[in-house]
Order: sequence, then C-alpha cells, then structure tokens
Amino acid sequence: MSRPAANPHVESLRAYVPGEQPQGGGWVKLNTNEHPWPPSPRASAAAAAALADPARLRLYPSPDAAPLREAASRLHGHPAADIVAGNGSDDLLNLLIRAFAGPGRPVGVIDPSYSLYGVLAAAQAAPVVRVPFPAEGRLDPAAIAASGAALFLLTNPNAPLGHAFAPAEVEAAARAFPGLLVVDEAYAAFAEADCAALPARLPNVLVTRTLSKSHALAGLRAGYALCPPGVADILHRVRDSYNLDALAQAAAAAALDDREWLADAVSRVRAARARLAEGLAALGWTVRPSQGNFVLAFPARAGESPSPALAESAFAHLRARRILARRFPNHPLTESGLRVSVGRPEEMEAFLAAAADWTAGRG
Repeated sequence: MSRPAANPHVESLRAYVPGEQPQGGGWVKLNTNEHPWPPSPRASAAAAAALADPARLRLYPSPDAAPLREAASRLHGHPAADIVAGNGSDDLLNLLIRAFAGPGRPVGVIDPSYSLYGVLAAAQAAPVVRVPFPAEGRLDPAAIAASGAALFLLTNPNAPLGHAFAPAEVEAAARAFPGLLVVDEAYAAFAEADCAALPARLPNVLVTRTLSKSHALAGLRAGYALCPPGVADILHRVRDSYNLDALAQAAAAAALDDREWLADAVSRVRAARARLAEGLAALGWTVRPSQGNFVLAFPARAGESPSPALAESAFAHLRARRILARRFPNHPLTESGLRVSVGRPEEMEAFLAAAADWTAGRG
C-alpha cells in the first residue's frame, strides 16, 4: 500500500533548511546568528522561577501571552491590545501568511531575503512575487506597489545582506502599497534605526520582532508583532491556542524589561562586528556594510576575485577546522560570499586565524 497523498501544493513543497546545528562540542558556530553571550540574568531567573513553580507547569499559560505583550507595550509605547505574541517571529510570519495570503493572494518579498518566506507561502499555496534588491540600496515604492502582492514581507535589516532601509523609505513604500507591509525586524536592535513607530501611524504596516537575536533567547522561541489597529484581532483568529509556553513568556517579559542589559549587549555586538569586518578587510576579503549581528564577506586570494568556487573553498576549509559559516549559493548577490555571525572574542580569533590560513594558501 502506498503512502496517502498530501495536498498537491504540499507534495511539491521543499522544506526550509536551517543552518547546520552540529552535535557535540568543539565547534565555533557562526552560521545561524545566535547572540554570542548569555541572556539577561533577569530572564534566566524568571525562567528558573517559572520552572520551579509546579503550578506554572501543571496549568496552561496565559493564552495570549499577556506578560510578554505587556512588556513589549512598555518597551515600545504600543498598546498591548495591538501586540500579538508568537513562538518566535517565524510563528508570526506563518500567522500573517495564513491570514492574509493564499491562492490568488501573493506574498511579496525582496530578493534575496529570509528563505523561510517562500516555504511558508508555499504551505498556504500562495504565489511568491520577488522584487529584486535595489541596486542603489534604496527601496523602490513603485516596485513594491506594482508587485500585486496582498502581503509584502520586508526583512529590515536584510538577511543575508545586512543592509538596512531607513524608516522614511519604508514609510514611503507602505504609503504606495495597497496591501499589508510586514517589516521583519529580527536584527533591528543592532541597526541605527527601526520602524517600530510605524504601525501606530499607518494602517497597513506591521512590525515583527524576535528575542532570538537581540536578547539571546533563541532556545526559548519568543517573538511579537506590533500591529496597526484591527490586525491583532485577525491574527488571534488563526493563532494556535497557548502558542507560547509559560517559561518563554516569563523569560521574554523579563528580558524586554532589562533595557540596561540590552544596551550593553548591543554595544558589544556592534563593536565585535566592526572588529570582524576590519579583520577580514585586512586579509583582502570584501565585506558588505552590515547592521545585523553578522557580516556578509567575500573571500579572495591574491590575484583572484571573489567567486562561488572561492567561497566554497573557504567554507570547506573553515568547516574542516570545526568553524561554521553560512553559504547562500543560489543568488548572484550572495553566491560568492560567506555570512559570518558575530561571536565571542575567542571565536572571532579562531575564525580570523583560519581565514588567514586559507587566504595564504596554508592548510
């Protein structure tokens, strides 16, 4: 007997492939943009307290993650009623596509950007419209408006490029676009500016945030969406009940309230990012300016220009030394590069030493 057939659009779906998650110790893991340092002690203490309380595990958590939403409201000055919490921002992106896209209702994206977008769209049988990354680095409102998308997902800062669009550019695009513009701000804490104020001013802008990158809570999966009026109600209709567990709610709320920790952590990441870029430039690699907690770098050797073959060679050299970076070989803007997450000082030292050996033809 053969396997029962799934829906045709699911049968043809290619699942998202995350960055390699190595098993065992001894790896320098710079491929998935996790925060290089531990989370706020207040977040860890809140999770531990929740775990130690039998009632917190025996009973269901707040069904709409009220502690997290209220903390996000305090942080942004946005009404808690217009904030939706999710199991990481990926959960929120899935809810948005479920609610606003589908057959005949395309999802628009900047190309390249987060590759999960296409997978989530395909799971809802929604077409994907790809708007090329602007050559001059400035958003083209006309191109976004002409995409025909019902929902447009804008990674800002962009991953994997690291480029950030100014809030004024995003606002201009939203005013030209008739659908819902979602600003995916996974890396916004490390950028010079953000769009968190736009949902309160524009009825078609929503901002998503995750605590995985900025707050070092990737292992707990927590995120939230700052919605314009009326949109949170729509998302609650398609949201899974109890979609954020008690530990994640407690830790995320405490992390958002610890603004001193965040300011210090962001400062350290930015400084480490600058040192990483300077170290690679000193080797002769080309490094794109980045406002995330990573850089996109293009390996090169004397007399050779960056190429996919050189990028693959450098990637293999690093991996053989148990150092992981990330390759994005399927786009002209990224095929010759490696995306390298900011790590701890000793990790950056190991990475730069291995990169220097490869550049010099050693090893």
